Amino acid sequence: MTSAAPAVKPGRKRDHTRDPEILDAALDVLAETGYEGMTIDQVAARAKAGKATLYRRWPSKAELVIDAIGCMKKEDLRPEALPDTGTLRGDLLAMIKPPTIQDATRKLQIMSGVVSMLSKHPELGDALRAAMIEPRAAANRFLLRRAIERGEIRADCDVEFLALLSPSMTFYRTLFQQRPVDREFLVSIIDEILLPAVRP
Repeated sequence: MTSAAPAVKPGRKRDHTRDPEILDAALDVLAETGYEGMTIDQVAARAKAGKATLYRRWPSKAELVIDAIGCMKKEDLRPEALPDTGTLRGDLLAMIKPPTIQDATRKLQIMSGVVSMLSKHPELGDALRAAMIEPRAAANRFLLRRAIERGEIRADCDVEFLALLSPSMTFYRTLFQQRPVDREFLVSIIDEILLPAVRP
């Protein structure tokens, strides 16, 4: 007769409630020290979190930065939270939030750190693009499809291409040109590229 195998106790579920706070601390450290100078220990100290917790959740500094960038891009972009002004142009303009000078400076410093990270880990390019581009692209898809349902824009327009247009141009401008993304730049994309492409 063989003895029964001992029951395996389920592991304790990880608590992710502090993730946004930790990821924001990671962005602060990245902006202040650059990627080279950044350490997970510094982030733990800034967030007042245990180092072991961070190392379990993010085994590498690069993974922490990717998640932090994704958190930075995740405004409230749930479909029910998106603006509904009655027109596609109005909806897209309502999505533009005026940044403060401090915000713009911080974002450029963060992007400088990201460029340094990519120079050392080019294999992370796809993950970074997904973190920076996909949240806003998903919101744009929703707004474009709603405009199609209203009969406001052409039903045969390329929703996928157009949804990626603005976030992709923003990605290139901030990451590679190291230039701020201001309202004028975003409005020009809407009025000079996107809307002419979808008019009936």
